[in-house]
Amino acid sequence: CRSTYWLAPTHHLAMPTLQRLSRAAPKIRDAPQRLGHQLRWRSTNSVPFYGAPRPEVAGSPPSGPLSPLQRAGVAVHSAATALSDPTRADAVAALGEVTGHVALCGIYDRMMQDPVGQRILRDRPTVDSSAIDLESLLVPKDNEKTTFGNVYASFMKEHEFHPDDRDEVRFISDPELAYIMLRYRQCHDFWHALTGLPPTVLGELALKWLEVIQTGLPIAALSATVGPLRLSPNEREVLSTVYFPWAIRVGKNASFLLNVYYEEEFDTCIHELRDKLGVEPAPSLEITTSS
Repeated sequence: CRSTYWLAPTHHLAMPTLQRLSRAAPKIRDAPQRLGHQLRWRSTNSVPFYGAPRPEVAGSPPSGPLSPLQRAGVAVHSAATALSDPTRADAVAALGEVTGHVALCGIYDRMMQDPVGQRILRDRPTVDSSAIDLESLLVPKDNEKTTFGNVYASFMKEHEFHPDDRDEVRFISDPELAYIMLRYRQCHDFWHALTGLPPTVLGELALKWLEVIQTGLPIAALSATVGPLRLSPNEREVLSTVYFPWAIRVGKNASFLLNVYYEEEFDTCIHELRDKLGVEPAPSLEITTSS
């Protein structure tokens, strides 16, 4: 699925269906008034949704190279487990690996078309405690600016997350595709910091829609389509009228987010980084039903 590439411009994935849905959705500025809610984000240390760090538990499929029949079996088992218990991130991770080959090949192509993406694939940086010191990132580097590293470390500390928490890849034999899947998982918290989305169910779903548009990974699409079942009617309307249009807009207009060497951007002002990448911060909302 892979070829050798000279440097060339990247191109975003075409999403005609999402474009039509985006044009049909109301404008963000009208959504709060139309819904009749007072909206502002409340930061909570809630359980993250779909793909959150979780230890492997009993009943997980054994890891290792899979035959086509085994791959199908793991997919069915993992899908059933994930749908019945979305907090089973081991099942979600396994399902993502056995269904993601085509999308991962597409991500590889896009990374090979970009000089930073090529460096990432060559260096294979990992997000763990041996490479990232959250305490040092919390220390302001400049009184005049808040850095990406400040925002990322604050997010991790506030929600009691740790850089070592993401699952290892178990079912992808190609080392380059396995690394891309690992990088995708490990960038998830970077994307929370970059977009300003909290790890609530609504915040995770908004980020999953952005991931769908950027990566095309089936597991992100499954999370984004099944996850709204856990929302209240008011939250589902906010997702469809506020966050879905936002995700389409950012997903199409922003740089390819897996071509960003986030570890080299820790000292960059968060506002400057967002401007450079074309990332519009997510609407900052809390849903309070009006009386």
